[in-house]
Amino acid sequence: MAPSTPLLTVRGSEGLYMVNGPPHFTESTVFPRESGKNCKVYTFSKDGTLFAWGNGEKVNIISVTNKGLLHSFDLPKAVCLEFSPKNTVLATWQPYTTSKDGTAGIPNLQLYDVKTGTCLKSFIQKKTQNWCPSWSEDETLCARNVNNEVHFFENNNFNTIANKLHLQKINDFVLSPGPQPYKVAVYVPGSKGAPSFVRLYQYPNFAGPHAALANKSFFKADKVTMLWNKKATAVLVIASTDVDKTGASYYGEQTLHYIATNGESAVVQLPKNGPIYDVVWNSSSTEFCAVYGFMPAKATIFNLRCDPVFDFGTGPRNAAYYSPHGHILVLAGFGNLRGQMEVWDVKNYKLISKPVASDSTYFAWCPDGEHILTATCAPRLRVNNGYKIWHYTGSILHKYDVPSNAELWQVSWQPFLDGVFPAKTITYQAVPSEVPSEEPKVATAYRPPALRNKPITNSKLHEEEPPQNMKSQSGNDKPLSKTALKNQRKHEAKKAAKQEARSDKSPDLAPTPAPQSTPRNTISQSISGDPEIDKKIKNLKKKLKAIEQLKEQAATGKQLEKNQLEKIQKETALLQELEDLELGI
Repeated sequence: MAPSTPLLTVRGSEGLYMVNGPPHFTESTVFPRESGKNCKVYTFSKDGTLFAWGNGEKVNIISVTNKGLLHSFDLPKAVCLEFSPKNTVLATWQPYTTSKDGTAGIPNLQLYDVKTGTCLKSFIQKKTQNWCPSWSEDETLCARNVNNEVHFFENNNFNTIANKLHLQKINDFVLSPGPQPYKVAVYVPGSKGAPSFVRLYQYPNFAGPHAALANKSFFKADKVTMLWNKKATAVLVIASTDVDKTGASYYGEQTLHYIATNGESAVVQLPKNGPIYDVVWNSSSTEFCAVYGFMPAKATIFNLRCDPVFDFGTGPRNAAYYSPHGHILVLAGFGNLRGQMEVWDVKNYKLISKPVASDSTYFAWCPDGEHILTATCAPRLRVNNGYKIWHYTGSILHKYDVPSNAELWQVSWQPFLDGVFPAKTITYQAVPSEVPSEEPKVATAYRPPALRNKPITNSKLHEEEPPQNMKSQSGNDKPLSKTALKNQRKHEAKKAAKQEARSDKSPDLAPTPAPQSTPRNTISQSISGDPEIDKKIKNLKKKLKAIEQLKEQAATGKQLEKNQLEKIQKETALLQELEDLELGI
């Protein structure tokens, strides 16, 4: 039996409702529309069979397959909802409040049994950050961060703490995905000159100085983001500082670290300086993509040795999204960028399409691995709200714009478990669509009145670097690893030393004649007894080298300024002057 099409849930000022996924896009009867603006939150279970939402009065749970109401809880202030991986528990969170006399508030984190509707346990959870307990995929283990400790519960028995991981000032932790053995990554910020560190442990082995599977310490970290790969063999850590002390970036400084459960760790060397915008694992767990560097940003795929595998060049991008099957990668520029997307086949490193989703604030892959959702939502943008469904080949299959007096707050796909939708062969031909494609409006650059009747010069603020497989012949090789780069530098240094020694042995030899396109000043090393003549020769060589660089730029199609063209015209006279000086030595 073929899997059903994922539903689309829409929440906004027009209410909460569901839409059938491709190819129909009609309003679904699974969930009757709730009108009004009172819905604050909704969530699906991990397999998409249960749906819960809060309407300002109650939190309700329905079965998507049976279309029936399962439970209703009196939680008018609930703003966060989450199902456990096997749909056993619904976690709800309300803002923590204290009474006017200063007495402690009531527990605001509730865990409900989905089957019976009874409250299993209530906790006090003051902060929204990391409010939800973390479960292992089989729900054998559940963990919470409480007062610098990680408390572990087993088999959803929340009355007994089965184990504790205590380190001084634990700030964050992430439980590994996948089956047993369970692993946990913990972050402890640095203090009083001590470095921050991330450690990996295997549950329940927390005691002893050598209990950690791996440890990575670093000084530049005010906060970290920890990302496990799907197989739970390694963690990527993005360490961020709030302030860049070098003054190079207003947004602080970021570094990327790799930590494996076998104890290996490394700093991922990024070829371009600047912020790290996004890092994402492929579902294969064997490679990851990083988007980094000052705009236009670079994007590179790295392997588990942290060596670059493929370089996508530079472009206006700040996010990366792998498809659920891991065979397609979307590089996109959202937020303050214009919404340009690049859809890549990462098996063959071929560009599939380059659609533009202007003003988008949200992006999500459909669980079928073929369709893409982009949306413009409030409060990030309060105008032109709406959503679009794309095929990865660049065709818009469905578009919905909310009325000018309404807002769209949230839109998302119904999730499905991995393996429900099989991977399909990638197609490069755009699929047919009845929705007309939108040509993005190209804003022309401002031109002062004095230049408006003159031809436009193709000058660029930044020189964009093409992808690795679209560069000229000299750039067709894959990026060199750190070891290869080190060896290459050594080889070049030895070669330069040999050439210098050879020129020192025979200083009286006349310079070899060379064609004008390769001036002899680049290879001759003449030395005279007169310091003034040596100085003139040095200056002439400097000018000829600059002319050679200008000629190379002109050959690539760059428009040169008037004074630069005049410099090139002086090349013959400079060569003659250099020859006269060298012959007079």
